[in-house]
Amino acid sequence: MRAFTNRTARKFALLGATATAGLLLSACGTDDPMSGMDHGGTSASATASASASASATAPGTAEAGAPGAFNDADVMFAQMMIPHHEQALEMAELADGRAEDPEVKRLVAAVKGAQDPEIAKMRAWLKGWGKPESAGHGSGSGHGMSGMMSEQDMKDLAAVKGKAFDRKFAELMIAHHEGAVAMAEDERKDGGNTAAKALADDVVRTQSEEIAALRKILDRL
Repeated sequence: MRAFTNRTARKFALLGATATAGLLLSACGTDDPMSGMDHGGTSASATASASASASATAPGTAEAGAPGAFNDADVMFAQMMIPHHEQALEMAELADGRAEDPEVKRLVAAVKGAQDPEIAKMRAWLKGWGKPESAGHGSGSGHGMSGMMSEQDMKDLAAVKGKAFDRKFAELMIAHHEGAVAMAEDERKDGGNTAAKALADDVVRTQSEEIAALRKILDRL
């Protein structure tokens, strides 16, 4: 009976030692006993992946807006076309309560529908490129950009109504659109960003069509 008791005691002692050793080895397997647990934060692999993605954005590429490489011509195109479009919208707003000709009203609606979204698009590009919206191209004075109206031009347009407005609007918008087309042609020739050049193509196409329509309006007024 004593021999049996001794063997049983040795068996349990051996099992206890084995369990203790296992616990010690498990604790030594990592310096951080909390590693491997999900605490709701970003994992190391995810952090590394995000860091690599951020570092992959090379200089001269946009993080947002117009993707791909860009050059100084693309930046200038957006910086100059934004105030140019803004003035066209100001001219279109003056048509409310002043324009009489249905075709003039249709073109006014087309200007509003196209140029407001294009302004938002170009602002997004400049933000993505890390460039300021204005670079001192004379957007405030009307100088330095082809086709921009002077302050007096805008006052003269606001002072007339009916057919007089329609005629004045057509004359001024033709000149304004011609300036936009010239800037867009420069972008098509010198720009490097695919999205910016595509917008330049749209400007040349749509505003050339509107110039032709405005000339027809002048011929019959």
